Amino acid sequence: MSGMADRLEKQGEHPVAYGLLALVGVGVVVGLVMGLAALAGTRVLGVSEPATASTGQGEASMYLPKLEKTKQPTGPELTFAPGEGPPPSAQESESESESATPEQAISLSASQTSVSPMEQIDLTGVYPGGEGAILQVQRFESGSWQDFPVTASVSDETFATYVQTGQSGVQRFRMLDTGSDEASNEVKVTVG
Repeated sequence: MSGMADRLEKQGEHPVAYGLLALVGVGVVVGLVMGLAALAGTRVLGVSEPATASTGQGEASMYLPKLEKTKQPTGPELTFAPGEGPPPSAQESESESESATPEQAISLSASQTSVSPMEQIDLTGVYPGGEGAILQVQRFESGSWQDFPVTASVSDETFATYVQTGQSGVQRFRMLDTGSDEASNEVKVTVG
């Protein structure tokens, strides 16, 4: 065996050194490939450095959908549970009283009559002559109407927004024109 080692030394070959160099070379190549793969993966997944205010780069953090015209309701504005509803005599007296008193300028309806806590409650309505008005959502609390932190704007005499609340029980909502203090009818939604 020592003869072979002597012969390798005479030829200037060092098998251990060449083996180590080969391992280092393979390690560098594997490291580069893994690094490039990780870089490509972060680009595909959209992971990047957070944008700073000083660079002015980065994407917007909030998505705003395009404005679309609100469709006019085509069906009844009020839905009764099966077996419920005003008695026939009450319906007749309501239609008589409607013709005697003018309708409110702001008409509000809620798409849901019962929701879970923090579930979306869709509020829609019409405001004839209220083009461009800003409407404040209000909730009846502690005996008076309180502003709810949601507003809606009137476009094509219609408006739509939604609210969410964790407060359980029957919740009463209405819309208030911030410019004229004109109030809508109220809607009731059971939360719980």
